[in-house]
Amino acid sequence: MARCTAPRNGHRTASGRENCPACRSDSRGYRSYTPSYSSRSFYGSGTSGGGSRSTGGSSGSGNSKPSWSPSSSSVVYTTDEVRALTPIRRSVEARPPPPDPRDVFLCHAWDDRGGAAKELHDLLESLNVSVWFSEKDVLLGSTLLREIDKGLAKSRVGVVLVTPALLERLQGEGIADKELSVLLATDLLVPIVHNTTYEALRDVSPMLASRSGLSTVEGQMANVATKLAELIDL
Repeated sequence: MARCTAPRNGHRTASGRENCPACRSDSRGYRSYTPSYSSRSFYGSGTSGGGSRSTGGSSGSGNSKPSWSPSSSSVVYTTDEVRALTPIRRSVEARPPPPDPRDVFLCHAWDDRGGAAKELHDLLESLNVSVWFSEKDVLLGSTLLREIDKGLAKSRVGVVLVTPALLERLQGEGIADKELSVLLATDLLVPIVHNTTYEALRDVSPMLASRSGLSTVEGQMANVATKLAELIDL
């Protein structure tokens, strides 16, 4: 019996099939040889690799489960969120832990220190995520910019809480703008959009808007905190 030569010659073309003693007599037409690739290698188990990247960084096409999310986790990710967070997760895994590390550096507008920023801080701390938060880490009499510099250096990821107050602050020169400039130079930046949109952010900071992240449009702040906790959990 004639043997198929596909492993050697391939059947990517009609001529390849015609040269095969086992397949050239088949009158049904040739089948192209196409290797299959699983999206699981990028997204992790249970993930759909389809869908286009969202320009708003929020409403992805379908739900996914990244490889770093525990099987027991009930939090739901969009495919766009998984796509945005995967490079950050890889950077977290590859980066040697800094001395006296903090898990998250929280960049926020001054006006949010008792509101959304405090809420996110408290939620993260309740999940055993250590947070550099200016309200507690900048001691009275210390130099603010120097303390921020040290906080950035020892934090594993940087979170920018994008709110209407932050957008207003970024239109002028201020502390938040300096923090953001440093964070934009890294591959460990996670924007969290809250009570605003990526479109509004793009009008103020196109560079920050180009970094996809998380949004409370997809759920409560508690869900965002859980996703951050899973992201940095090694």
